[in-house]
This record gives sequence, C-alpha cells and structure tokens, in this order.
Amino acid sequence: MKKWIFRILIIFLIIILVAGGFVLYKGHKLYKDALENISLSDKIAKVKADESFVSLSDLPTYYKNAVVSVEDRRFYKHGAVDIIAIGRAIVSNIRSGDFLEGGSTITQQVAKNLYFISTNNNVIYRKIAEMFMAYDLEKECSKDDILELYVNTIYFGDGYYGVEEAARGYLNKSAKNITLYEATMLAGIPNAPSIYAPTANLDLTLSRQKKVISTMVENNYLSQEQADELLAMQPM
Repeated sequence: MKKWIFRILIIFLIIILVAGGFVLYKGHKLYKDALENISLSDKIAKVKADESFVSLSDLPTYYKNAVVSVEDRRFYKHGAVDIIAIGRAIVSNIRSGDFLEGGSTITQQVAKNLYFISTNNNVIYRKIAEMFMAYDLEKECSKDDILELYVNTIYFGDGYYGVEEAARGYLNKSAKNITLYEATMLAGIPNAPSIYAPTANLDLTLSRQKKVISTMVENNYLSQEQADELLAMQPM
C-alpha cells in the first residue's frame, strides 16, 4: 500500500513539474514575442515622447509618496517581484474568500502597461511574461525611472492615461500643480478606475482617498494631524 501511495505522489509531482514548465515556457514566449515586436528602450522612448509625459522631478513629492504608499510600499526595497507582498495578498484573499488584493509590484504594473495591457493571452501566461519584463526593467532603469513610467502610463478612467491627462481632465490643472489633497485623490484611482474615478462614484472616490491617506500615515509620509486635516476637507 505504501509503495502505491509513493508512486501516486511521484506521478502527481511529475505532473505539477510538467505543467509548471509548460506555463513558464508560454509566459517566456509571450515576453520574447513582445520584445521582438519593439525593444524595451524603444518602448520607453515612445512613452517619453508623448506630449502628456511629465518628469518625475516635476511632480510634487507628496504625490509620489502617495502612489508608493498605496500601490507598493516596499517599492524602493525589493526587486522586480516582491515575494512578501505576494504572500500577504494570498493570505488576505484566502481570509476574505475573494480576490481583493494583488501582489504585483509597481515594476510589474509598468511591464503590463508597456506591453501586455491589451493582450488576450491567458492571464497566467501574461503574469509570467510581466515578471520577465519586470526583471528587464529593473536592470535597465532606476527605481525613480520606473516610478516615472508608472505615473505616465497608468489608467485613471474616462480615457485618461497618465497623471498629466488625469489632472487636466479631473482637476483642470497640470499634475505639477496639484495640492496634497488632490494628490491623495488621484493616487487612489488607478487601483480600479471604473469604480474610483470621481465621475463614476464620488463616494467611492472619497472612500479610496481615505485609504490612501491612512497608508501614508502608516508609512510615515503624513502625520495623523495632517491626515485629519485632509479628511476634514472631504465633502460631507
């Protein structure tokens, strides 16, 4: 009986390894095909050539802090992939019984925005491809360069891509001139633009803004006093 159980376990392990290898192969192929279509350096140059592109150095520090705080708090400490965040997301989703939290880093999101935003490929293959591309991004770009690409390519809803388009569309001003209050609002939208965009549901926009503010306090980007002042500015 023990031999049969052992054989079954070996077969099961082989199946897992074969399936895992196949998924890895498909993801890597998707990644290589994307690079053959356009190189990473050319793709980045294309983004920077857009008229709505805004340099990270021109954006208020508090907006950058808000983005990192709510999207990837360990962004400057981890590599292309954050194993801790993935583990935290798995535990959180199991506890909630729903997929409420993702483990993608800002770098992985940039990889998706640059190459895989419109792909119809299997989501697992795409995630693998994003990881390969994220490692390339981390090798070729600094963390600030990656964050710059993120804020210029992320979707904000209502057809606005990048923080400059979003600021002009929602606030009628350049992203360079947004206030701290406006920054905390904008930073929360990309998580789910169809839900958190102010034109979709203002109550949910404000709820998400509260989340951004609370994470900034947790990560020492804001004092509780500053947070209370911002919350007091929200319409009743």
